Amino acid sequence: MASKNTICLWFNGDAEDAARFYAQTFPDSQVGAIRRAPGDYPAGKEGDVITVEFTVYGIPCVGLNGGPEFRHSEAFSFQVETEDQAETDQLWDAIVGNGGQESQCGWCKDRWGVSWQISPRVLNEAMDHPDPAAAKRAFETMMTMRRIDVAAIEKALKG
Repeated sequence: MASKNTICLWFNGDAEDAARFYAQTFPDSQVGAIRRAPGDYPAGKEGDVITVEFTVYGIPCVGLNGGPEFRHSEAFSFQVETEDQAETDQLWDAIVGNGGQESQCGWCKDRWGVSWQISPRVLNEAMDHPDPAAAKRAFETMMTMRRIDVAAIEKALKG
C-alpha cells in the first residue's frame, strides 16, 4: 500500500471474503496483497490468510484475521455520499441483501458487522441549509427513516 495511514479492520477469519465483497460492490475499490501466516498463531494455523490489503472508494484498508476477541461496532463506520435514490438503493441493497442488517437514519451493517452510513448528498446539504426551519424539517424526517428516502428529504426541505 502506498499510504502511510491505513484503516485496519479486525475479522474472525473472513477478511478475504469481506475485501472481495467491498471490491465488487463499491467503485474505486480493489483487493491487493493477501498475506498468509508463516506459522501457527492463536486464531489460526500456518498458511491461513492473516491479512488482506484492499481499498474501499480509494481508502486504503487492511483486513486482519485476528480471531473472535474483538467485534465491529458503530463507533467506526464508512460514510458514503450517494448522488440519488438509485445509488442509495443500490448500495443499501448490496449491503443489507448480502446478510447485512438495517439500522436507523441511513445506517446499516454488512454481514461482517462493519457499519455503513449511506447518505444521499441532498441529506448532507439539508443539514447545512441556510433556513434553520428547513434543516430541522429535513433532520426530523431523516430521524424516522432506515434507508434514506431522497424524495421525502426534498419534500421536507420545501415545507
